Amino acid sequence: MNVSDDMLRAFGSTGGDARALDQLVAQQRRRRLLTLRALLDAVAEAPPALLPPAAAARVLADWRLLAAAERADPAAAHRVVHYPMTGAWAERALRALTVQDPPQPPAAALAHLGALAAAAAARAGLRFTADVPVRGGLLVLPTLGCCAVGAGCCAVRVTGDGRRLWLRVPSAGGTAGTPVEVRPGPDGIWRSAAAGWRPVRALWAADGRPVLLDDVDPYRDEERRSNPYGLTVSGALDPGRHARWRTAWQDAGPWTQLGGAGRVQEAAALLGCLVPLAGSPTAHCSATRGEAFGALLSSTPRSGLELAATLVHELQHTKLLALSALTVLHTADDSPRYWAPWRPDPRPFDGLFQGAYAHLALADFHLRVALSGAVPAARDAAWADHCRCRQQVEAALPQLLGSSRLTAQGRTLVTAMAAHHARLKDHAPPDGHLARATAYVETARVIWRRGRA
Repeated sequence: MNVSDDMLRAFGSTGGDARALDQLVAQQRRRRLLTLRALLDAVAEAPPALLPPAAAARVLADWRLLAAAERADPAAAHRVVHYPMTGAWAERALRALTVQDPPQPPAAALAHLGALAAAAAARAGLRFTADVPVRGGLLVLPTLGCCAVGAGCCAVRVTGDGRRLWLRVPSAGGTAGTPVEVRPGPDGIWRSAAAGWRPVRALWAADGRPVLLDDVDPYRDEERRSNPYGLTVSGALDPGRHARWRTAWQDAGPWTQLGGAGRVQEAAALLGCLVPLAGSPTAHCSATRGEAFGALLSSTPRSGLELAATLVHELQHTKLLALSALTVLHTADDSPRYWAPWRPDPRPFDGLFQGAYAHLALADFHLRVALSGAVPAARDAAWADHCRCRQQVEAALPQLLGSSRLTAQGRTLVTAMAAHHARLKDHAPPDGHLARATAYVETARVIWRRGRA
């Protein structure tokens, strides 16, 4: 797809209008469908020694149910097909069929398609019956919820009658238990009176769109071998943590709007779900995953302002990852050799690029908070955050601008980033903030050089 210089310059200022953001989303959705098509082709070509015929037949039956849901209600089915964690599953399932010694056997990885198909059929209001696999003692229906089942249960029969679901969960000893009824509420959340059912809850955007707060999906966590930061997803949110998320989300709205119309548009276009991370109450961490487009992982936010800043930070990574899939920005390899002022370890060129882009957006966001009518303490803290991010980007930009690995498109983007960074300097911070931020970055540089000596 053609990416114009105007679009690159708009993204270089960490902005981007609704049309440009829609292009990123459309490309990611095409990629999702291509991955699913490649997965289906790999199933058809898999030898029996890799994928037993019964498992391959199960995949085709699940695929037919998913296709039926798409025909009945495309929008409802797409809620599941284009859900962020569906991408994570599809990538892993495809690897299970195409690489040696995958972490999960192909048949086990592909079984999750049954859960996806049942969830899509439920959302589309189909009448259907499907046997959905159990994983770790849980029956999971992506985007809907999960149900605890007895030990030794491998699958649960799920029946949809167009308005509700019936889960035939076996009782102790494997005998037929009382069916669990699950219904969608007026708010779209699927609830049940059964104690074993736990719904995927939602936070509500200003436009009325639900953003799922997912503490259920088995693919919300990264594979351990590809999780360099050791981030761990949270288990089930207790009422207290859920209340803190809900309050922070409500309070984040005005701060996000303060960041400008572009920040609101980014959240509306790019944010598919929030995944709670485990962490201490005094530390904050967040992450974005390339194979789960639209998922934002975060520890429990301590305030609405912190959550708004996290949204700005992580959605820049989402945006730049999607833009990189539209056009090649650089040809550098993955060797970790670059200094990033926000990290103690050497970074690959792409990591430096990503970090500089996200910190430039944070510098812009914190400047807007500093210039707002917020209380003095919030403005002072915002000035400190703005200056730190601004100086970090200033230290990183020469490495990007001086690189011979940038493509023409990448150079247009980085040049626009540098121009936006220069514009941020039009606003002089109060005395002391810039000096402290400069000293902070220079100290990081000295530590880096000593570590390389």
